[in-house]
Amino acid sequence: MKSGKTGLYEDLKRQILTMELDPDQVLDEVTLSERYGLSRTPVREVFRRLEGEGYLDIRENRGTRVIPMNHSTLRNFFLVAPMIYAAIGRLAVQNFTPAQLEELKQTQQRFRQASVERNPLALSLENNRFHEIMGEMAGNPYLKPSLSRLLIDHARIGHTFYRPRDQDMEQRLDLSVEHHDEFIEAIARHDENRVVDLVFEHWELSRANMQLFIAPQALKADSLVEGPLS
Repeated sequence: MKSGKTGLYEDLKRQILTMELDPDQVLDEVTLSERYGLSRTPVREVFRRLEGEGYLDIRENRGTRVIPMNHSTLRNFFLVAPMIYAAIGRLAVQNFTPAQLEELKQTQQRFRQASVERNPLALSLENNRFHEIMGEMAGNPYLKPSLSRLLIDHARIGHTFYRPRDQDMEQRLDLSVEHHDEFIEAIARHDENRVVDLVFEHWELSRANMQLFIAPQALKADSLVEGPLS
């Protein structure tokens, strides 16, 4: 844990993305002030910044809460995510800079290493950064806020993807790493159509795992009954 405003800002973002802070969880301004060595004014400034970026919800008489996830949120997420990612992908191909491409490669190296180590927190954060960079490549002021909000819920809903529980999930995680490499190659050669195809392949890869977060597999009925009723 870091100290000061920057530390508070970075820690809260990380904790929200990795589900260390639950959706709709109330944040205690006094506790955070003491923990980070800050007065309440800079804590409130961090809260307002994170609210503007879509991480927090600040309402009078309700305090400051982690942005919730409800039925409407999830429905809208699954409805628009592929469209936004596809638009970002097209614009990234058209507008990227060599420096951005290099940063994408470096992020991918960290993502791949996290995959080898099966480090779910690092995987979630590096994946989030990978797609943030693609948004920066796109450079569109209208799409950027939508992508930022989308990535918050993508990280929270998709955290099960980085905790594979069987061979099929392991294989899908490995394939997602390969997809990132293919994104880099397609962007570098300005192959807009391939990037868009990859967007939908990548989306389908993680969608089933995200649905496990929303609707976990039910327990078998016979596991709930130890024996016949007497």
